[in-house]
Amino acid sequence: MSPFLSFISLAHIFLILKAIAKKAKSIVTLSSPTCRNLLYAMLYFICPNTASGSIHLLPLCLIPSSESNLSRVTIGEQMSVSLMAMALDKLGVPAVSLNAFQVSMHTTSVHGNARLKRIDTERIRRELENRKIVVVTGFQGINKYDDYTTLGRGGSDTTAVALAAALHADACEIYTDVDGVYTADPRKVPNARKLKEITYDEMLDLATSGAGVLHNRSVEMAKKYNVELVVRSSLNRSEGTVVKEGSNMEKLLVTGVAADKDTVRISVIGLEDKPGTAFAVFNTLAANNINVDIILQSVGREGTKDISFTVASEDLQHAIEVLNANKERLTIQDITWNEKVAKLSIVGAGMMSNPGVAAKMFESLYNSRVNINMISTSEIRITVLVAEKDIDKAMNAVHDEFVMEE
Repeated sequence: MSPFLSFISLAHIFLILKAIAKKAKSIVTLSSPTCRNLLYAMLYFICPNTASGSIHLLPLCLIPSSESNLSRVTIGEQMSVSLMAMALDKLGVPAVSLNAFQVSMHTTSVHGNARLKRIDTERIRRELENRKIVVVTGFQGINKYDDYTTLGRGGSDTTAVALAAALHADACEIYTDVDGVYTADPRKVPNARKLKEITYDEMLDLATSGAGVLHNRSVEMAKKYNVELVVRSSLNRSEGTVVKEGSNMEKLLVTGVAADKDTVRISVIGLEDKPGTAFAVFNTLAANNINVDIILQSVGREGTKDISFTVASEDLQHAIEVLNANKERLTIQDITWNEKVAKLSIVGAGMMSNPGVAAKMFESLYNSRVNINMISTSEIRITVLVAEKDIDKAMNAVHDEFVMEE
């Protein structure tokens, strides 16, 4: 039987020690100043003299404005792994901390949003053979010039999954502030239920639709390399939720409901109604790294048409600048946008074999007096755009209609 390797994205030191007691080989991936501060407090109790006398925490609430500043931002993760290794050592557990350069996590050079290309595992395997816990920095890598890079949003989870894939691990455990994947955000939907397991595709659609438990990049990589994910709480020992291919559970009509307020609707008015117009608009946005989600095109009238689409809120200013700069070439007469909108999605593999799901969703929104602005569908997902002020009411209504009935 292959050794059990687990990858942890938040400190859960007692579970690590439990794994050691079972003679497991473990790798820990750490990130964030919050985790670092927790470890600092833990180390203080384990060894007060060391913690108070030789470690100085630095304020790391900085956002890099250029590639030259990225090495400063990566200090937080490097401090976290060092503190974790020190804490383990003080508890009599051999450990070693490694940063992205020591492991050689090769990435692209995109500033603040690099993509992993490959991971050299020789150093990690050698430390594991020496019966040490390997504590690795998350969220960071190195480019072809050996400069530090950062992976952007979801980077730490992605690092953990990438390590699990490279080392052919039995599982990748993600420890976070919730004890699993729920049918909806339990902070917004009081009767949300925790799922025992969920498929990659369902989790990917939920993550893309606004569920904050896992980032879609980590789920995409887990699906690609068939890495079994386990989402657990860093605050308790509950079983959590397993994310894997081909869940054994009977397919639910709707597995989960997700809301995303981080979205904006943009409308380009008066485009020429001719072949290639839509291509020109979205090719221009793509060339400027602006991702588009829901798209709605009006019926042509008097030789013109309108196209509405959604983008992430953080991309609004950039998108407007790009469209204005290409207004004449794209034949745009006017550009409008609305920031007071939100996306509501239902996800479930059971939709593929059950008709009437969309009608049922729309009926629940109608009964709650929620107006639908735009609609997008896939085989296992239905997404609607509604007014931001209605999103919580809409999410509860849809959740009660589908999930609570099953």
